[in-house]
Amino acid sequence: MHDRFEDIDYWKAIILYGLNAATYKIALGKTLLELTKHNNESLEWSTLAKAYLDNYINRLSANPLPQQSNPSRRTVMERITTQLRLGTITYEEALGMVEREAFNDVIPRFHTIGVNKLMGAEKFYHFDHGKKLYLHDSLFRIHESSSGELYKELDARWSLLEGAFQMGHDNWDLANDIREIYIKKGTERTNITGNIPFLNGYQGNVCFYCGEQMAPSDIHVDHVLPRQVVMHDEIWNLVLSHSLCNLHKEDFLVGKHYLEKLIDRNENIMGSNHPWKHKISASLGATKVARAKSTYYHYENVRQVLGNRYWENSPTYNRATDPFYKKLITQLNNKP
Repeated sequence: MHDRFEDIDYWKAIILYGLNAATYKIALGKTLLELTKHNNESLEWSTLAKAYLDNYINRLSANPLPQQSNPSRRTVMERITTQLRLGTITYEEALGMVEREAFNDVIPRFHTIGVNKLMGAEKFYHFDHGKKLYLHDSLFRIHESSSGELYKELDARWSLLEGAFQMGHDNWDLANDIREIYIKKGTERTNITGNIPFLNGYQGNVCFYCGEQMAPSDIHVDHVLPRQVVMHDEIWNLVLSHSLCNLHKEDFLVGKHYLEKLIDRNENIMGSNHPWKHKISASLGATKVARAKSTYYHYENVRQVLGNRYWENSPTYNRATDPFYKKLITQLNNKP
């Protein structure tokens, strides 16, 4: 069944749909990509430990943020890097601790997609615990074709996990008038371009409106429901598009086929167990049915404000050929 998916689909599913109570899987993904560039088919455990430790040292040296969801605990890597920073252990001692303590869970569980241990099993490596990691051709292929994109996604996800681990819940007051609801719930317009790597993976790396690939220099973050009405930058309403598609859409109301796609994209995020899914759940509802209903509710509210000023779609868009719907992550999270 899954033979039709590409290596990069499995990688993105593994990274985007990890349970991620901590940052271990993200750090290991980045470490694997970094070590793959040396073209060695096997890695000594000590080599893996050094690259893994260096990633955490670089990550936590300037502005250390929490690396797991439980505020009363610290991860193994936080404890090791803290001791190293305080001078209570040497770098060599830290390496030994990483080799012994840091990989017991993440190495065996890296390939798990959500809670499914079989779908991606040994796709990118197999290992002899405590001794060697053996890299597979699939890892070399995605590094050669897409390493820049994957590095950006890993960095973005690491940052978003850290932020989510210390993120508080928003409290909003509602008003009676439709426009006032969105104004009261709204925020000042902020720079939302930092969401690009995060959104790209869940969107399938194509323009939301035309379904074509986007060049890194031509990616815009767009509000599906116009910001002039909703007055917020919540993630559930943000998508990526070409500048031209964004320009053509302007602040018109999209056709309902795009609203359906927005609902499906949000279910991709919900299926990932990323901490930001709780923000979507808080805004739209705890179940798939409730979230769809809420999204249509917002859509109808915006229609009342803007009237029937529709932008149906990009001239080249065809849902039947849209790569978004062919991606492993979309098919996993949007089953009937």
